[in-house]
Amino acid sequence: MADIEANGIHVDVQYINKAIRRSQRRIEHKKRALQKTDVYRQWRRTFGSRMKLGAREQMSTVLFDVMGVPAPAARTASGKVKMDEAVLNTVDHPFVQQWLAIEKLKKAMSTYLKGLLVETVDGYMHPFFNLHTTQTYRSSSDSPNFQNIPVRDPVIGKLIRTAIIPRPGRCIVESDISGAEVRTSSNYNKDPRLIKYILDPSSDMHRDMACECYMLEQSEVTKRTRAAAKSYFVFAQFYGDWYIDCARRLWEGIHTDKLTTASGVPLDVHLRKKGITRLGRLDPKAEPIPGSMEGHIRKVERDFWHKRFPVYHQWKQDWYDAYRKQGWFETLTGFVCSGYMKRNEAVNYPIQGSAFHCLLWCLIRLQNEMKRRKMETLVVGQIHDSIVADVVPSEMDEYTGLVVDIVTRQLQKHWDWIEVPMAIDIEASGVDRPWVEKKEVSVA
Repeated sequence: MADIEANGIHVDVQYINKAIRRSQRRIEHKKRALQKTDVYRQWRRTFGSRMKLGAREQMSTVLFDVMGVPAPAARTASGKVKMDEAVLNTVDHPFVQQWLAIEKLKKAMSTYLKGLLVETVDGYMHPFFNLHTTQTYRSSSDSPNFQNIPVRDPVIGKLIRTAIIPRPGRCIVESDISGAEVRTSSNYNKDPRLIKYILDPSSDMHRDMACECYMLEQSEVTKRTRAAAKSYFVFAQFYGDWYIDCARRLWEGIHTDKLTTASGVPLDVHLRKKGITRLGRLDPKAEPIPGSMEGHIRKVERDFWHKRFPVYHQWKQDWYDAYRKQGWFETLTGFVCSGYMKRNEAVNYPIQGSAFHCLLWCLIRLQNEMKRRKMETLVVGQIHDSIVADVVPSEMDEYTGLVVDIVTRQLQKHWDWIEVPMAIDIEASGVDRPWVEKKEVSVA
């Protein structure tokens, strides 16, 4: 990690300065447009000199109490309308969407663009990659947090990742251990259905769950809908979330991610035809409302654990029971976690830690072998399950071949508990092109 930190990441300072100025102009333009709306005028009348355009509680009062805009169902513990980004994305009102666009730009500019600039010296930043701060034994990053650069929001992700560039005459290459935590978990739980999903290229767990969650035929599942099911249901369930939160994210994701069927029908319209007309209840202790997303996802959740992955489900119970009896557990990579842990923590920590240790072992082996070969390519960062490198084009084949061999072959030979082998996805930018432009590289 010290070598990687010393190598540093090349930053396009000129681009960042231009992007900050451009973002400031866009924010001011959007603010002026908001000031011409009825909502803004009503906001000013309601709060007078106390009005703050960034105050979400004030906006809630104006929109839902004063102007009667239909409020989203999601509520806080005190019964107020939730006003986080995911919930606001479900509010079908142009003022809200413009307001959200401003907030995203403000965060991108202040937290990310200016944050990168502060940590950049002579065109390079040197993030810290820590191995001692996380109870799961994963790594962390700071100054800046290289592991928290946006990727899911296409607009903001592009704005930030365009600032990360290779050294002159080189390419940025990101090597991602595909489904690292899912593969690691299968080595713990030995669930045959999960292992089949991993090893059988004709099967697709995320596509299947998109069909279940959104009541679709396989032919109607788009890439974006599959990604929504992967993030909002599959991974959420694997990490211990429950159907109420999953239903809310799946429902909000329809609007946030602008999801449609493959034939172009908006998913909310499609679900209404299937009898799903609302998110659900306001009281989490009440029974789900008929025709609600919550009621539907509760059934999907039950089938997911009791029919699709019953062996995994039983492993979670057995693992947690063993932890409760002895107060600690040992991971497959030989690390001990002890002390008070909630159920989800006790079940997730060994998987997260072991998955990262697979990456760490590969990273160490890669660094040592590159030094032995006197390669000029430099590893410049890591993000839990991926390695980011500044690659000399003449060494591209050698570097990618080395990564593939270490991850898919040498790692499994080193740890005999790896019965389900790791796989690797590699993406590279063009020569002198930014990180955001990376494209898939075929690997043997």
